[in-house]
Amino acid sequence: MSQLSTKHLLGIKNITENDVQLILETAANFKEVINRPIKKVPSLRDITIANIFFENSTRTRLSFELAEKRLSADVVNFSSSNSSVKKGETLVDTVNNILSMKVDMVVMRHSSPGAPHFLSRNVKANIVNAGDGTHEHPTQALLDAFSIKEKFGDVAGKKVAIIGDILHSRVALSNIFCLQKLGAEVMVCGPITLLPKYIQSLGVKVELDVKKALQWCDVANVLRIQLERQQIKYFPSLREYSLYYGINKKLLDQLDKEIVIMHPGPINRGVELSSDVADSEHAIILEQVQNGVAVRMAVLYLLAGAKN
Repeated sequence: MSQLSTKHLLGIKNITENDVQLILETAANFKEVINRPIKKVPSLRDITIANIFFENSTRTRLSFELAEKRLSADVVNFSSSNSSVKKGETLVDTVNNILSMKVDMVVMRHSSPGAPHFLSRNVKANIVNAGDGTHEHPTQALLDAFSIKEKFGDVAGKKVAIIGDILHSRVALSNIFCLQKLGAEVMVCGPITLLPKYIQSLGVKVELDVKKALQWCDVANVLRIQLERQQIKYFPSLREYSLYYGINKKLLDQLDKEIVIMHPGPINRGVELSSDVADSEHAIILEQVQNGVAVRMAVLYLLAGAKN
């Protein structure tokens, strides 16, 4: 079996193109598994995985938990809201206490950028980053790339526009790194106030007009406005944002081609996407959710193989 070049998945930036390809190939095999009548394999029967979430999550947490159970791993769920972290316990102490119960792998979401990297240097376990602040969300980028590959047969040469709140999005950064490693062209589009100042240094095209971005791309990956991360107002109102950057059926009908619509969820319906687009044949949003389980199975399985 081919192996990953790393024993952690901390971000897309610090893994190789071969790592990405290996994860996507392995995910394709696991997608067959989860579509069988018996959806379980004994691949991680002797592995214990702790899901440690310091931020709220529904999709990612459920997806990881399902992936772990499909691989027959033992699963421990930890939520910071009812833990000793509230009493002042440090991150390393919290995780080391969990590891002392013989946990092999940690899936962690944290509001601080770099928290999984810090943990990987201080504890003895495989670390999977399930989202760190506004930094990276590697498994989301991998499942997005897998979904594009499944739809088109290849990611190389495809034009992907990432539209919306780029500034606060960990999905955007991981997607840019992942798509570029796989040979896609990437454009970001959103209000100037929601584009990071460094964005052009990442080698992406920048567009402020959503119609032009949609006309250019094969795939539009539409991001949610992350109001919970915004300390100040970046645009006048959600209604105004929707007017200038919301994607609706009328807008798509004006294009001279068909494009694929993606969204990492949860969708703010009527803001970044209208319901008639989110539920249309253009959208592969539910396929992304299903692919998320297969991709996370692949990541966990390959990291378990890279344990030593």
